[in-house]
Amino acid sequence: MADSDLPTLLLFPTDLERVGVGDAGGNRSGAALTEICGFGPVAAGARAAQLLSRIRPGRVILVGIAGTYDERRLPIGAAAAFDEVVLDGVGAGQGASFRDAAALGFAHWPGSDDTCRDPVRERLLLDPLPGSDSASAHRLLVTTCAASAAPSEAAARRDTYQDALAEDMEAFSVALACALHRVPVSVVRGISNVAGDRQRSNWKVEKALREAARLLEDVLERNTPDSETRPR
Repeated sequence: MADSDLPTLLLFPTDLERVGVGDAGGNRSGAALTEICGFGPVAAGARAAQLLSRIRPGRVILVGIAGTYDERRLPIGAAAAFDEVVLDGVGAGQGASFRDAAALGFAHWPGSDDTCRDPVRERLLLDPLPGSDSASAHRLLVTTCAASAAPSEAAARRDTYQDALAEDMEAFSVALACALHRVPVSVVRGISNVAGDRQRSNWKVEKALREAARLLEDVLERNTPDSETRPR
């Protein structure tokens, strides 16, 4: 079976995100399968690996919300597809003394003949959305174990990853699971808040998910097979 004949799998960290995107028409055509991968890097990576083994999709798209580091380039209420993700916080130490896995002499995965052949380090490239130019500009996403709790924490991460635009808690783990299964993965995030702002009254979750749904549905509509070949 060709990859183009395999289903697209939409992964959502939480049911809030799945319902929000669905209510906004993000998979109106029914072209893709939808599943919850779980909140945070541990659950998301483990569940994604389980689903990849069971469903064997041709493509994965992770969809959810994220916090922006740069309101000018990526404002609250917007949505974007990212082309690279970096993992923050796995290594030794904290703050200015933090050393990542590469600095300690390790890869997150050394590579193997039955998975991805190259070692997986702190950064993973993501696939652009099929048929979309939304990732034409470089967009780096930071995956964290804990979201920034204050503007100072977000600023520190931005200083470390100066080309980063936003932070989430699942993309790197899902991308690693996909790399091990040799399945292309794209990441769409609606921007619900400024990273480090924990005042929920400032967040625009519904608008962020509507924009993510609009971006997603535009892509799915242009890449939907005939109804006889859609996954059921």
